Amino acid sequence: MPDPTDSTTSGIGARISEVRALRALSLRELGRRAHVSPSMLSRIESGDRYASPAIVAAIARALGVSVSVLHGQPYIHMLQSDQLDRLITPISSALDDWDIPPSDEDPQPRSLATLEAEVGRLQERRARAEYIEIAERLPALISEINHRVLLHDQPDHDRERACWMQAEIGRTVYVVSRQIGYLDLARLALSRMAAAAPRSGDPQQVAIERWDRAQLLADAARHDRGVALVQQALRDLDDDGARATRAVRGALHLKAAILSGRMGDPDAADDWLTAAQEIARETGETRDYGLVFGPVNCAIHGMAAASDRDRHSKALVKALAVRLPADYPAARAGHYWVDRARAEAWTARHSDALSSLVKAKGVAPQQTRYHPGVHETVATLLRARAKAPDPLMKYAQWCGV
Repeated sequence: MPDPTDSTTSGIGARISEVRALRALSLRELGRRAHVSPSMLSRIESGDRYASPAIVAAIARALGVSVSVLHGQPYIHMLQSDQLDRLITPISSALDDWDIPPSDEDPQPRSLATLEAEVGRLQERRARAEYIEIAERLPALISEINHRVLLHDQPDHDRERACWMQAEIGRTVYVVSRQIGYLDLARLALSRMAAAAPRSGDPQQVAIERWDRAQLLADAARHDRGVALVQQALRDLDDDGARATRAVRGALHLKAAILSGRMGDPDAADDWLTAAQEIARETGETRDYGLVFGPVNCAIHGMAAASDRDRHSKALVKALAVRLPADYPAARAGHYWVDRARAEAWTARHSDALSSLVKAKGVAPQQTRYHPGVHETVATLLRARAKAPDPLMKYAQWCGV
């Protein structure tokens, strides 16, 4: 079991210190490059100060690494334990074969209707954050859908249906690979989605690819470019008044709110969030395109935004006001409990934080196990006590901290 005094429990601060040493940078020099005071940087490295996403992004840029490196992703030993690592190469190979015609010996793909049903089942698993089960099915399904697209070489409705599935399967690869920390695979998957979405006859798919790509830009500490991409998506996605379109536009506003906050522009973040809330009042709770949008998700984003600004007491007040619907998708509910645990940990409500982490594990175990925010919160709780309670130690062992 982990020892709370061990460096592995030091979280992101220890990794910042390690990369800073590799770059031969002093605290003062890194602070100058990242626009963070040396004293604050020292406290972050020691684990005595919360490293907000905006600060982490600034430090990552100054060190020339991605945010995921500072979070310690991918968690190789966990991936090996769950045997997820063995699925990465087959998925990547299937994406590499995207537009290569199958051989004569390959069996004919199943019908469009059958494949659409398969894609629908993957969407349901994605909402439940069942990443291992998804990853096992992806290589064969990617190949089969690619084959089906190649068979429909004339521009008609059936080709659009095939391309829609191709875009959607690319997005599913993105969701899984980003969750487990394989950002190169996530980028490849989105490039495939970007190629298929314009041929799907569905402008919402084009906007959703940009919504996801904006998050990859954030992972690379390029929040300003992510906001610019969201703005482009909103310009290109006409507001036709349909509920699904409005929900996609609302989700884009929420993405811009988080990105603006993390690049140090709270006023813009508040404006984006307010606009999203106005849309949510009109749409109500929606699940279109695998996006979860509505008043509840806006409230969750408001809670996360407060924590991002190091206002954990305010975040906790917002968290306590949230009422998750009974049928709320597990993946999104899991994010709520993870963000709530972060606010509780940094307001010294350590037992409550562990309780929230346990709830996150209960609703979305695979997502929680690989969530960098969980790892950081667990490390924070381990450092907070000279002797960590046994339930916390067991939880830390489960999530690899």
